[in-house]
Amino acid sequence: MVSTELTHHNGLPLGKEVGGDGLASPSSDGDAVVTVCASPGTEPAVREETQAMLPGAAAAAVPDTRLYGRRFLVLAVFSLYSLVNAFQWIQYSILASIFTGFYGVSNQDIDWLSVVYMLAYIPLIFPATWLLDTRGLRLTALLGSGLNCLGAWVKCTSARPDLFPVTMLGQVVCSVAQVFILGLPSQVASVWFGPKEVSTACATAVLGNQFGVAIGFLLPPVLVPRSEDYHVTAHNISIMFYGTAAVSTLLFILTIAVFKEKPKLPPSQSQALVRGCLPEDYSYKKSIINLFKNVPFVLLLISYGIMTGSFYSVSTLLNQMITIYHEGEEVNAGRIGLTLVIAGMIGSVICGVWLDYTKTYKQTTLIVYILSFIGMLIFTFTLFLENLIIVFVTAGALGFFMTGYLPLGFEFAVEITYPESEGTSSGLLNASAQIFGILFTLAQGKLTTDYDPQAGNIFLCAWMFVGIILTGELLVTSIAQIWQDSCVCGTPLSRTPIHWPFGRQ
Repeated sequence: MVSTELTHHNGLPLGKEVGGDGLASPSSDGDAVVTVCASPGTEPAVREETQAMLPGAAAAAVPDTRLYGRRFLVLAVFSLYSLVNAFQWIQYSILASIFTGFYGVSNQDIDWLSVVYMLAYIPLIFPATWLLDTRGLRLTALLGSGLNCLGAWVKCTSARPDLFPVTMLGQVVCSVAQVFILGLPSQVASVWFGPKEVSTACATAVLGNQFGVAIGFLLPPVLVPRSEDYHVTAHNISIMFYGTAAVSTLLFILTIAVFKEKPKLPPSQSQALVRGCLPEDYSYKKSIINLFKNVPFVLLLISYGIMTGSFYSVSTLLNQMITIYHEGEEVNAGRIGLTLVIAGMIGSVICGVWLDYTKTYKQTTLIVYILSFIGMLIFTFTLFLENLIIVFVTAGALGFFMTGYLPLGFEFAVEITYPESEGTSSGLLNASAQIFGILFTLAQGKLTTDYDPQAGNIFLCAWMFVGIILTGELLVTSIAQIWQDSCVCGTPLSRTPIHWPFGRQ
Protein backbone atom coordinates (compact mmCIF):
# COMPACT_ATOMS: atom_id res chain seq x y z
CA MET A 1 0.00 0.00 0.00
CA VAL A 2 2.98 2.31 0.19
CA SER A 3 4.22 3.77 -3.06
CA THR A 4 7.43 2.57 -4.59
CA GLU A 5 8.40 6.11 -5.47
CA LEU A 6 11.56 7.61 -3.95
CA THR A 7 11.22 11.13 -2.57
CA HIS A 8 13.50 14.12 -2.79
CA HIS A 9 14.46 16.07 0.34
CA ASN A 10 11.30 18.18 -0.02
CA GLY A 11 9.10 15.10 -0.07
CA LEU A 12 8.21 15.10 -3.78
CA PRO A 13 8.35 11.77 -5.66
CA LEU A 14 10.93 11.73 -8.40
CA GLY A 15 10.15 8.70 -10.48
CA LYS A 16 8.75 5.19 -10.67
CA GLU A 17 9.52 2.06 -12.60
CA VAL A 18 7.09 0.76 -15.18
CA GLY A 19 9.23 -1.77 -16.91
CA GLY A 20 12.13 -4.10 -16.28
CA ASP A 21 14.43 -3.33 -19.22
CA GLY A 22 16.65 -0.80 -17.44
CA LEU A 23 15.78 1.91 -19.97
CA ALA A 24 13.87 5.15 -19.75
CA SER A 25 10.35 4.29 -20.79
CA PRO A 26 6.94 5.95 -20.88
CA SER A 27 4.38 5.28 -18.17
CA SER A 28 0.83 4.29 -18.95
CA ASP A 29 0.05 8.01 -19.11
CA GLY A 30 2.87 8.98 -21.42
CA ASP A 31 5.26 10.36 -18.78
CA ALA A 32 8.91 9.44 -19.26
CA VAL A 33 10.41 7.68 -16.27
CA VAL A 34 13.67 5.90 -15.46
CA THR A 35 13.59 2.22 -14.65
CA VAL A 36 16.07 -0.07 -12.97
CA CYS A 37 16.59 -3.63 -14.03
CA ALA A 38 16.07 -6.22 -11.31
CA SER A 39 18.61 -8.95 -10.75
CA PRO A 40 17.84 -12.40 -12.18
CA GLY A 41 17.26 -13.84 -8.72
CA THR A 42 14.69 -11.28 -7.72
CA GLU A 43 11.18 -12.61 -7.09
CA PRO A 44 8.69 -11.96 -9.92
CA ALA A 45 6.51 -9.78 -7.71
CA VAL A 46 9.52 -7.64 -6.88
CA ARG A 47 10.68 -7.41 -10.49
CA GLU A 48 7.23 -6.20 -11.47
CA GLU A 49 6.94 -3.69 -8.63
CA THR A 50 7.64 -0.05 -9.45
CA GLN A 51 10.83 1.45 -8.03
CA ALA A 52 12.60 4.80 -8.16
CA MET A 53 16.03 6.43 -8.33
CA LEU A 54 17.39 9.94 -8.10
CA PRO A 55 17.90 11.67 -11.47
CA GLY A 56 21.47 11.33 -12.59
CA ALA A 57 22.41 8.91 -9.82
CA ALA A 58 23.88 5.53 -10.54
CA ALA A 59 21.44 2.65 -10.46
CA ALA A 60 21.36 1.22 -6.97
CA ALA A 61 21.10 -2.47 -6.20
CA VAL A 62 17.57 -3.75 -5.83
CA PRO A 63 16.88 -4.28 -2.11
CA ASP A 64 16.29 -7.83 -0.93
CA THR A 65 12.60 -8.54 -0.41
CA ARG A 66 10.68 -11.60 0.65
CA LEU A 67 7.10 -12.66 1.31
CA TYR A 68 6.74 -14.68 4.51
CA GLY A 69 4.00 -17.21 5.16
CA ARG A 70 3.61 -15.64 8.61
CA ARG A 71 1.80 -12.73 6.95
CA PHE A 72 -1.34 -14.86 6.63
CA LEU A 73 -1.29 -15.67 10.36
CA VAL A 74 -0.88 -11.98 11.21
CA LEU A 75 -3.79 -11.07 8.94
CA ALA A 76 -5.97 -13.88 10.31
CA VAL A 77 -5.38 -13.03 13.98
CA PHE A 78 -5.95 -9.33 13.39
CA SER A 79 -9.14 -10.01 11.42
CA LEU A 80 -10.46 -12.30 14.16
CA TYR A 81 -9.97 -9.96 17.11
CA SER A 82 -11.34 -7.12 14.97
CA LEU A 83 -14.32 -9.42 14.36
CA VAL A 84 -14.92 -9.91 18.10
CA ASN A 85 -14.67 -6.17 18.74
CA ALA A 86 -17.28 -5.45 16.05
CA PHE A 87 -19.49 -8.22 17.48
CA GLN A 88 -19.43 -6.49 20.86
CA TRP A 89 -20.43 -3.20 19.25
CA ILE A 90 -23.66 -4.51 17.71
CA GLN A 91 -24.69 -7.21 20.22
CA TYR A 92 -26.84 -4.78 22.24
CA SER A 93 -28.50 -2.88 19.41
CA ILE A 94 -29.81 -5.96 17.64
CA LEU A 95 -31.47 -6.98 20.93
CA ALA A 96 -32.70 -3.48 21.80
CA SER A 97 -36.25 -4.64 22.51
CA ILE A 98 -34.94 -7.33 24.93
CA PHE A 99 -32.24 -5.30 26.70
CA THR A 100 -34.60 -2.37 27.32
CA GLY A 101 -36.89 -4.73 29.23
CA PHE A 102 -34.06 -6.54 31.03
CA TYR A 103 -32.25 -3.43 32.26
CA GLY A 104 -35.37 -1.26 32.50
CA VAL A 105 -33.95 1.46 30.27
CA SER A 106 -35.09 3.32 27.14
CA ASN A 107 -34.24 2.69 23.50
CA GLN A 108 -32.01 5.78 23.61
CA ASP A 109 -29.98 4.24 26.46
CA ILE A 110 -29.40 1.11 24.39
CA ASP A 111 -28.49 3.26 21.39
CA TRP A 112 -25.77 4.86 23.52
CA LEU A 113 -24.14 1.44 23.95
CA SER A 114 -23.46 1.67 20.22
CA VAL A 115 -22.83 5.42 20.06
CA VAL A 116 -20.13 5.17 22.75
CA TYR A 117 -17.99 3.25 20.24
CA MET A 118 -18.11 6.26 17.94
CA LEU A 119 -17.80 8.83 20.72
CA ALA A 120 -14.66 7.32 22.27
CA TYR A 121 -12.93 7.18 18.91
CA ILE A 122 -12.95 10.92 18.26
CA PRO A 123 -10.69 12.20 21.08
CA LEU A 124 -8.52 9.06 21.15
CA ILE A 125 -7.75 8.63 17.47
CA PHE A 126 -4.93 11.19 17.43
CA PRO A 127 -2.90 9.68 20.30
CA ALA A 128 -3.66 6.20 18.95
CA THR A 129 -2.42 7.13 15.47
CA TRP A 130 0.65 8.79 16.96
CA LEU A 131 1.31 5.58 18.88
CA LEU A 132 1.01 3.50 15.69
CA ASP A 133 3.33 5.78 13.72
CA THR A 134 5.97 6.16 16.44
CA ARG A 135 5.80 2.96 18.53
CA GLY A 136 4.84 0.52 15.83
CA LEU A 137 2.40 -2.15 14.79
CA ARG A 138 2.95 -4.77 17.53
CA LEU A 139 2.25 -2.50 20.52
CA THR A 140 -0.85 -1.09 18.85
CA ALA A 141 -2.13 -4.58 18.06
CA LEU A 142 -1.54 -5.75 21.64
CA LEU A 143 -3.45 -2.79 23.04
CA GLY A 144 -6.38 -3.38 20.72
CA SER A 145 -6.63 -7.09 21.43
CA GLY A 146 -5.92 -6.71 25.18
CA LEU A 147 -8.50 -4.00 25.82
CA ASN A 148 -11.04 -5.93 23.77
CA CYS A 149 -10.47 -8.92 26.06
CA LEU A 150 -10.70 -6.79 29.22
CA GLY A 151 -13.97 -5.18 28.14
CA ALA A 152 -15.50 -8.59 27.42
CA TRP A 153 -14.69 -9.80 30.94
CA VAL A 154 -16.15 -6.65 32.53
CA LYS A 155 -19.43 -7.37 30.75
CA CYS A 156 -19.53 -10.84 32.26
CA THR A 157 -20.31 -9.25 35.65
CA SER A 158 -23.23 -7.20 34.32
CA ALA A 159 -25.93 -9.82 33.62
CA ARG A 160 -28.30 -8.36 36.23
CA PRO A 161 -31.07 -5.76 35.77
CA ASP A 162 -29.44 -3.32 38.22
CA LEU A 163 -26.01 -3.41 36.56
CA PHE A 164 -26.58 -1.41 33.38
CA PRO A 165 -23.72 1.00 34.35
CA VAL A 166 -21.34 -1.98 34.52
CA THR A 167 -22.27 -3.19 31.04
CA MET A 168 -21.79 0.41 29.86
CA LEU A 169 -18.31 0.40 31.44
CA GLY A 170 -17.43 -2.81 29.62
CA GLN A 171 -18.65 -1.30 26.37
CA VAL A 172 -16.54 1.81 26.96
CA VAL A 173 -13.42 -0.36 27.37
CA CYS A 174 -14.26 -2.18 24.13
CA SER A 175 -14.78 1.16 22.40
CA VAL A 176 -11.28 2.25 23.44
CA ALA A 177 -9.94 -1.03 22.03
CA GLN A 178 -11.63 -0.20 18.73
CA VAL A 179 -9.45 2.92 18.41
CA PHE A 180 -6.38 0.66 18.18
CA ILE A 181 -8.09 -1.64 15.65
CA LEU A 182 -9.83 0.38 12.95
CA GLY A 183 -6.71 2.13 11.66
CA LEU A 184 -4.62 -1.03 11.27
CA PRO A 185 -5.90 -2.70 8.04
CA SER A 186 -3.83 -0.53 5.71
CA GLN A 187 -0.77 -0.76 7.98
CA VAL A 188 -0.92 -4.56 8.31
CA ALA A 189 -1.31 -4.89 4.54
CA SER A 190 1.57 -2.59 3.62
CA VAL A 191 4.05 -3.91 6.22
CA TRP A 192 3.47 -7.62 5.54
CA PHE A 193 2.11 -8.06 1.99
CA GLY A 194 3.54 -7.74 -1.50
CA PRO A 195 2.70 -5.05 -4.06
CA LYS A 196 0.05 -7.17 -5.79
CA GLU A 197 -1.59 -8.22 -2.54
CA VAL A 198 -2.03 -5.02 -0.55
CA SER A 199 -5.53 -4.05 -1.70
CA THR A 200 -6.83 -7.59 -1.22
CA ALA A 201 -5.15 -7.85 2.19
CA CYS A 202 -6.58 -4.50 3.27
CA ALA A 203 -10.05 -5.54 2.10
CA THR A 204 -9.70 -8.83 4.00
CA ALA A 205 -8.74 -6.98 7.19
CA VAL A 206 -11.76 -4.70 6.84
CA LEU A 207 -13.78 -7.81 6.03
CA GLY A 208 -13.00 -9.28 9.46
CA ASN A 209 -14.59 -6.29 11.14
CA GLN A 210 -17.65 -6.53 8.93
CA PHE A 211 -17.94 -10.26 9.56
CA GLY A 212 -18.03 -9.42 13.27
CA VAL A 213 -20.99 -7.14 12.64
CA ALA A 214 -22.62 -9.98 10.68
CA ILE A 215 -22.19 -12.43 13.55
CA GLY A 216 -23.39 -9.70 15.91
CA PHE A 217 -26.61 -9.56 13.94
CA LEU A 218 -27.02 -13.34 13.77
CA LEU A 219 -25.95 -14.88 17.11
CA PRO A 220 -27.39 -12.63 19.85
CA PRO A 221 -31.05 -13.14 18.80
CA VAL A 222 -30.38 -16.90 18.81
CA LEU A 223 -28.49 -16.93 22.13
CA VAL A 224 -30.88 -14.54 23.89
CA PRO A 225 -34.41 -15.25 22.62
CA ARG A 226 -37.33 -13.29 24.01
CA SER A 227 -38.51 -14.71 27.34
CA GLU A 228 -40.81 -13.48 30.10
CA ASP A 229 -38.69 -15.23 32.72
CA TYR A 230 -36.01 -12.86 34.07
CA HIS A 231 -33.78 -15.72 35.24
CA VAL A 232 -33.80 -17.36 31.80
CA THR A 233 -32.91 -14.07 30.10
CA ALA A 234 -30.09 -13.41 32.60
CA HIS A 235 -28.70 -16.92 32.04
CA ASN A 236 -28.78 -16.49 28.26
CA ILE A 237 -27.08 -13.11 28.46
CA SER A 238 -24.36 -14.61 30.68
CA ILE A 239 -23.72 -17.36 28.13
CA MET A 240 -23.25 -14.73 25.41
CA PHE A 241 -20.95 -12.59 27.56
CA TYR A 242 -18.77 -15.45 28.83
CA GLY A 243 -18.47 -16.99 25.37
CA THR A 244 -17.29 -13.65 23.98
CA ALA A 245 -14.77 -13.26 26.81
CA ALA A 246 -13.33 -16.73 26.24
CA VAL A 247 -12.81 -16.13 22.52
CA SER A 248 -11.30 -12.69 23.21
CA THR A 249 -8.82 -14.21 25.67
CA LEU A 250 -7.70 -16.84 23.16
CA LEU A 251 -7.19 -14.18 20.49
CA PHE A 252 -5.20 -11.99 22.87
CA ILE A 253 -2.85 -14.90 23.53
CA LEU A 254 -2.51 -15.50 19.77
CA THR A 255 -1.79 -11.81 19.21
CA ILE A 256 1.10 -12.01 21.68
CA ALA A 257 2.45 -15.11 19.94
CA VAL A 258 1.92 -14.19 16.28
CA PHE A 259 2.29 -10.42 15.90
CA LYS A 260 5.77 -9.14 15.10
CA GLU A 261 6.63 -5.54 14.41
CA LYS A 262 7.66 -6.33 10.82
CA PRO A 263 9.13 -9.18 8.77
CA LYS A 264 12.91 -9.60 8.73
CA LEU A 265 13.04 -8.63 5.06
CA PRO A 266 10.52 -6.17 3.60
CA PRO A 267 7.77 -7.58 1.34
CA SER A 268 8.29 -4.90 -1.30
CA GLN A 269 10.82 -2.36 -2.49
CA SER A 270 8.54 0.42 -1.30
CA GLN A 271 8.73 -0.94 2.25
CA ALA A 272 12.51 -1.17 1.88
CA LEU A 273 12.56 2.54 1.06
CA VAL A 274 10.28 3.30 4.02
CA ARG A 275 12.62 1.40 6.35
CA GLY A 276 15.47 3.51 5.05
CA CYS A 277 13.81 6.72 6.24
CA LEU A 278 15.13 8.09 9.50
CA PRO A 279 12.53 8.14 12.32
CA GLU A 280 13.49 11.72 13.23
CA ASP A 281 12.43 12.84 9.77
CA TYR A 282 8.82 12.00 10.61
CA SER A 283 6.55 14.64 12.15
CA TYR A 284 3.05 13.53 13.13
CA LYS A 285 1.87 17.14 13.45
CA LYS A 286 3.22 18.01 10.00
CA SER A 287 1.56 14.91 8.55
CA ILE A 288 -1.83 16.00 9.93
CA ILE A 289 -1.35 19.52 8.55
CA ASN A 290 -0.37 18.16 5.13
CA LEU A 291 -3.47 15.97 5.00
CA PHE A 292 -5.82 18.85 5.80
CA LYS A 293 -4.14 20.92 3.08
CA ASN A 294 -4.86 18.13 0.59
CA VAL A 295 -8.19 19.17 -0.96
CA PRO A 296 -9.02 15.74 -2.49
CA PHE A 297 -8.42 14.11 0.90
CA VAL A 298 -10.68 16.61 2.69
CA LEU A 299 -13.45 15.86 0.18
CA LEU A 300 -12.91 12.13 0.70
CA LEU A 301 -12.89 12.67 4.47
CA ILE A 302 -16.41 14.15 4.37
CA SER A 303 -17.89 11.78 1.78
CA TYR A 304 -16.43 8.72 3.54
CA GLY A 305 -17.81 9.96 6.84
CA ILE A 306 -21.28 10.33 5.35
CA MET A 307 -21.29 6.85 3.84
CA THR A 308 -19.82 5.02 6.83
CA GLY A 309 -21.83 7.07 9.32
CA SER A 310 -24.98 6.05 7.44
CA PHE A 311 -23.95 2.40 7.70
CA TYR A 312 -23.36 2.75 11.45
CA SER A 313 -26.76 4.38 11.90
CA VAL A 314 -28.63 1.76 9.88
CA SER A 315 -26.85 -1.04 11.77
CA THR A 316 -27.60 0.48 15.17
CA LEU A 317 -31.29 1.12 14.48
CA LEU A 318 -32.05 -1.95 12.35
CA ASN A 319 -33.83 -3.81 15.16
CA GLN A 320 -36.07 -0.83 15.84
CA MET A 321 -36.83 -0.31 12.15
CA ILE A 322 -37.76 -3.95 11.55
CA THR A 323 -39.79 -4.51 14.74
CA ILE A 324 -41.87 -1.34 14.20
CA TYR A 325 -43.14 -2.65 10.86
CA HIS A 326 -42.84 -6.36 11.69
CA GLU A 327 -43.61 -6.85 15.37
CA GLY A 328 -41.95 -9.77 17.16
CA GLU A 329 -39.45 -10.39 14.35
CA GLU A 330 -36.24 -9.94 16.39
CA VAL A 331 -34.68 -13.08 14.92
CA ASN A 332 -35.48 -12.02 11.36
CA ALA A 333 -34.14 -8.54 12.13
CA GLY A 334 -30.84 -10.21 12.97
CA ARG A 335 -30.98 -12.27 9.78
CA ILE A 336 -31.67 -9.16 7.72
CA GLY A 337 -28.65 -7.52 9.34
CA LEU A 338 -26.63 -10.62 8.56
CA THR A 339 -27.74 -10.46 4.94
CA LEU A 340 -26.78 -6.79 4.76
CA VAL A 341 -23.28 -7.41 6.08
CA ILE A 342 -22.57 -10.70 4.26
CA ALA A 343 -23.49 -9.06 0.97
CA GLY A 344 -21.20 -6.18 1.96
CA MET A 345 -18.35 -8.56 2.69
CA ILE A 346 -18.67 -9.97 -0.81
CA GLY A 347 -18.67 -6.42 -2.13
CA SER A 348 -15.53 -5.63 -0.09
CA VAL A 349 -13.62 -8.59 -1.50
CA ILE A 350 -14.68 -7.85 -5.06
CA CYS A 351 -13.70 -4.19 -4.71
CA GLY A 352 -10.33 -5.12 -3.18
CA VAL A 353 -9.47 -7.56 -5.97
CA TRP A 354 -10.75 -5.09 -8.57
CA LEU A 355 -8.46 -2.35 -7.23
CA ASP A 356 -5.45 -4.67 -7.16
CA TYR A 357 -5.83 -5.34 -10.87
CA THR A 358 -7.16 -2.02 -12.19
CA LYS A 359 -6.11 0.72 -9.72
CA THR A 360 -9.20 2.66 -10.86
CA TYR A 361 -9.76 4.23 -7.44
CA LYS A 362 -11.60 7.33 -8.59
CA GLN A 363 -14.12 5.82 -10.97
CA THR A 364 -14.85 2.81 -8.73
CA THR A 365 -15.40 5.02 -5.67
CA LEU A 366 -17.92 7.24 -7.47
CA ILE A 367 -19.83 4.34 -9.03
CA VAL A 368 -20.10 2.43 -5.74
CA TYR A 369 -21.26 5.59 -3.96
CA ILE A 370 -24.05 6.15 -6.48
CA LEU A 371 -25.16 2.52 -6.28
CA SER A 372 -25.18 2.73 -2.46
CA PHE A 373 -27.48 5.75 -2.66
CA ILE A 374 -29.83 3.89 -5.01
CA GLY A 375 -29.78 0.88 -2.68
CA MET A 376 -30.69 3.10 0.29
CA LEU A 377 -33.63 4.57 -1.61
CA ILE A 378 -34.96 1.13 -2.52
CA PHE A 379 -34.51 -0.15 1.06
CA THR A 380 -36.33 2.92 2.43
CA PHE A 381 -39.42 2.48 0.27
CA THR A 382 -39.71 -1.30 0.63
CA LEU A 383 -39.07 -1.63 4.38
CA PHE A 384 -42.75 -1.24 5.29
CA LEU A 385 -43.95 -3.94 2.88
CA GLU A 386 -45.44 -6.99 4.57
CA ASN A 387 -43.26 -9.38 2.58
CA LEU A 388 -40.01 -9.82 4.52
CA ILE A 389 -38.33 -11.53 1.57
CA ILE A 390 -38.30 -8.20 -0.26
CA VAL A 391 -36.66 -6.57 2.76
CA PHE A 392 -34.00 -9.30 2.77
CA VAL A 393 -33.24 -8.67 -0.92
CA THR A 394 -33.12 -4.88 -0.65
CA ALA A 395 -30.97 -5.04 2.50
CA GLY A 396 -28.55 -7.34 0.67
CA ALA A 397 -28.28 -4.93 -2.26
CA LEU A 398 -27.74 -2.01 0.12
CA GLY A 399 -25.05 -3.87 2.06
CA PHE A 400 -23.21 -5.03 -1.06
CA PHE A 401 -22.44 -1.48 -2.14
CA MET A 402 -22.45 0.40 1.18
CA THR A 403 -20.08 -2.01 2.97
CA GLY A 404 -18.10 -2.63 -0.22
CA TYR A 405 -17.26 1.08 -0.18
CA LEU A 406 -15.30 0.84 3.10
CA PRO A 407 -12.02 -0.65 1.74
CA LEU A 408 -12.31 1.67 -1.26
CA GLY A 409 -12.12 4.65 1.06
CA PHE A 410 -9.03 3.31 2.85
CA GLU A 411 -7.20 2.50 -0.36
CA PHE A 412 -8.18 5.72 -2.13
CA ALA A 413 -7.00 7.75 0.88
CA VAL A 414 -3.57 6.09 0.85
CA GLU A 415 -3.39 6.64 -2.91
CA ILE A 416 -4.08 10.40 -2.86
CA THR A 417 -2.09 11.17 0.32
CA TYR A 418 1.21 9.39 -0.44
CA PRO A 419 3.80 9.73 1.06
CA GLU A 420 1.91 10.45 4.29
CA SER A 421 1.43 7.60 6.77
CA GLU A 422 -1.36 5.11 6.06
CA GLY A 423 -2.18 5.03 9.76
CA THR A 424 -2.74 8.79 9.87
CA SER A 425 -5.03 8.93 6.83
CA SER A 426 -6.97 5.85 7.96
CA GLY A 427 -7.33 7.29 11.46
CA LEU A 428 -8.79 10.54 10.16
CA LEU A 429 -11.21 8.67 7.90
CA ASN A 430 -12.44 6.63 10.85
CA ALA A 431 -12.73 9.75 13.01
CA SER A 432 -14.93 11.33 10.35
CA ALA A 433 -17.03 8.14 10.21
CA GLN A 434 -17.52 8.21 13.99
CA ILE A 435 -18.58 11.87 14.00
CA PHE A 436 -21.14 11.34 11.26
CA GLY A 437 -22.17 8.06 12.85
CA ILE A 438 -23.01 9.77 16.15
CA LEU A 439 -24.93 12.57 14.46
CA PHE A 440 -26.80 10.26 12.10
CA THR A 441 -27.66 7.67 14.77
CA LEU A 442 -29.05 10.26 17.17
CA ALA A 443 -30.92 12.15 14.45
CA GLN A 444 -32.30 9.06 12.71
CA GLY A 445 -33.23 7.53 16.08
CA LYS A 446 -35.17 10.66 16.99
CA LEU A 447 -36.96 10.72 13.62
CA THR A 448 -37.74 7.00 13.90
CA THR A 449 -39.20 7.40 17.39
CA ASP A 450 -41.15 10.60 16.73
CA TYR A 451 -42.36 9.72 13.23
CA ASP A 452 -41.43 6.41 11.59
CA PRO A 453 -38.39 4.58 10.15
CA GLN A 454 -39.08 5.95 6.68
CA ALA A 455 -38.50 9.52 7.87
CA GLY A 456 -35.16 8.51 9.37
CA ASN A 457 -34.08 6.69 6.21
CA ILE A 458 -35.02 9.63 3.98
CA PHE A 459 -32.80 11.77 6.20
CA LEU A 460 -29.88 9.42 5.41
CA CYS A 461 -30.72 9.40 1.69
CA ALA A 462 -30.48 13.19 1.58
CA TRP A 463 -27.02 13.11 3.15
CA MET A 464 -25.82 10.33 0.86
CA PHE A 465 -26.84 12.46 -2.13
CA VAL A 466 -24.59 15.19 -0.75
CA GLY A 467 -21.86 12.55 -0.53
CA ILE A 468 -22.28 11.76 -4.24
CA ILE A 469 -21.78 15.44 -5.11
CA LEU A 470 -18.64 15.61 -2.97
CA THR A 471 -17.28 12.38 -4.49
CA GLY A 472 -17.82 13.79 -7.98
CA GLU A 473 -15.96 16.92 -6.98
CA LEU A 474 -13.24 14.71 -5.49
CA LEU A 475 -12.89 12.91 -8.81
CA VAL A 476 -12.45 16.15 -10.74
CA THR A 477 -10.15 17.75 -8.17
CA SER A 478 -7.83 14.77 -7.74
CA ILE A 479 -7.42 14.27 -11.49
CA ALA A 480 -6.69 17.97 -11.96
CA GLN A 481 -4.17 17.97 -9.10
CA ILE A 482 -2.33 14.86 -10.29
CA TRP A 483 -2.25 16.24 -13.84
CA GLN A 484 -0.74 19.48 -12.56
CA ASP A 485 1.80 17.67 -10.38
CA SER A 486 2.80 15.35 -13.22
CA CYS A 487 3.44 18.34 -15.45
CA VAL A 488 5.54 20.08 -12.76
CA CYS A 489 7.47 17.11 -11.38
CA GLY A 490 7.63 14.92 -14.44
CA THR A 491 5.80 12.07 -12.73
CA PRO A 492 2.46 11.67 -10.96
CA LEU A 493 2.33 12.19 -7.19
CA SER A 494 0.80 8.78 -6.69
CA ARG A 495 1.97 5.36 -5.63
CA THR A 496 0.52 3.80 -8.81
CA PRO A 497 0.20 4.79 -12.47
CA ILE A 498 -2.77 7.07 -13.11
CA HIS A 499 -5.79 5.47 -14.73
CA TRP A 500 -7.69 8.27 -16.40
CA PRO A 501 -11.45 7.67 -16.59
CA PHE A 502 -11.88 8.69 -20.20
CA GLY A 503 -8.33 8.74 -21.50
CA ARG A 504 -5.94 11.67 -21.34
CA GLN A 505 -7.12 14.48 -23.60
